[in-house]
Amino acid sequence: MKTKKIIQFTLVFLVGFTAFAQEKKWSLKESVDYALQNNITVRQSQLDQQIAEQDLKSAKGNFLPTVNASASQNWNFGSFIDQNGSRISRDSRGNGFGLNAGVTLFNGFRNTNLQKQAELGIESSKIQLDILKNNISLNVVNAYLNILFNREAVKQAEEQVVISQKSLEQVQELVDAGARASADLLVSKSQLASDNERLVNAENNVVLSLLNLSQLLQIPSQGFDIQNVDIDLTEAVLAYNNSNEILSYALDNRPEIKGAQLNIDNAELNYQIARSAYLPSLSFGVGASTSYQHLQGQDDVLPIVTGFDATSGEAIIELQKNGFAEQIENNLGYNVGFSLNVPIFNGLRTDANVKRAEISKERIVLALEQEKQTLTANVEQAFADAKASLIQYEASKISLESQELAFKNEQDKYDLGVSTSFQLEQVRNRLINAQSSFLNAKYNYVFKTKVLDFYLDKPITE
Repeated sequence: MKTKKIIQFTLVFLVGFTAFAQEKKWSLKESVDYALQNNITVRQSQLDQQIAEQDLKSAKGNFLPTVNASASQNWNFGSFIDQNGSRISRDSRGNGFGLNAGVTLFNGFRNTNLQKQAELGIESSKIQLDILKNNISLNVVNAYLNILFNREAVKQAEEQVVISQKSLEQVQELVDAGARASADLLVSKSQLASDNERLVNAENNVVLSLLNLSQLLQIPSQGFDIQNVDIDLTEAVLAYNNSNEILSYALDNRPEIKGAQLNIDNAELNYQIARSAYLPSLSFGVGASTSYQHLQGQDDVLPIVTGFDATSGEAIIELQKNGFAEQIENNLGYNVGFSLNVPIFNGLRTDANVKRAEISKERIVLALEQEKQTLTANVEQAFADAKASLIQYEASKISLESQELAFKNEQDKYDLGVSTSFQLEQVRNRLINAQSSFLNAKYNYVFKTKVLDFYLDKPITE
């Protein structure tokens, strides 16, 4: 019974959680924040930043000494020179042990420049992440606005279907009463079919735009929905008279420009690193080593001359224990020294490397200029688009008001019997086109102004 209750509770919880997930409506800010935190490309860029941090760690390590230990095991067969310099004709085995440390004192400032380059790498990875986040934010805002646009289009299409349905019913009554020709009924039916088709297309566009945003957020599209936002454009005005202020700010602050400037600094460091090969390098090292040797079939002993026989004149030899511990201690030696390397000629490779680095630097300087030109063109285009979208919005608003008045007048004429169904539907189609143009102009203006905010680093989720 207890297990059954647990299962029931789990099912209720899962069903409730699923319902909550489906009922959740995403705000614009939530959508952008989620994309920036969970987008796979963003996460990859964050990992690139972590790699850059490890590159800096490695560059700093160039200033530290290196310490290495070694050990060896070897076997000798036949004649060989032993560790005491004597020739031995016997099989043996031995061990060697060593400990060495070294540090580079000078290498033409190569290590210094490598550290500076690694520090630039971290800054560059941060800038690339900023660029990526900016682009994702703009794409999410555009996708979000597209959903709102398509939903308003659905509302307009639904209103037209209602109007067409009422018109058809009204014409049907008049045709049945003999007050209208049957041709008017065909016109009304045709208009209703056209409006229904427009509604189906508009609803499909909503589904597709929701799918597009869910894919941008990289979340399941099932049950995905957003909050409806009321866009008030009662005071639709541009905050700037020209693009100069926007451009001035963008050239000083946009990450694309900062990234291009960092590339120049990096190219200069590459040039200095290449030139360091012309300079001498100096290193310092210390070490310790010892060894052990064992002759096969013989005890580890060391013959020591302790004196000479007075009668025969032969040396008196005493065999002392010379095992592993004794040899390791007795053979222990130390070394310390400096190493200077002066480059004289290396087949012109250094000259070629320096020249390549110099040419690369010139290319990157030109890349900065190209980036500035591209940004200038984009900002000026964005301002021109925003200005044109405002003009288009105002014109479409006036046109819509005119078409609404024209339709009202035509409806009155139709009700008085001085206009045909065909003429009325012609005027209504112009009204539908005007509504569609106004809706397009409205959301186009909203997005274009968001692009200007984007270049000014202003929040685009408000």
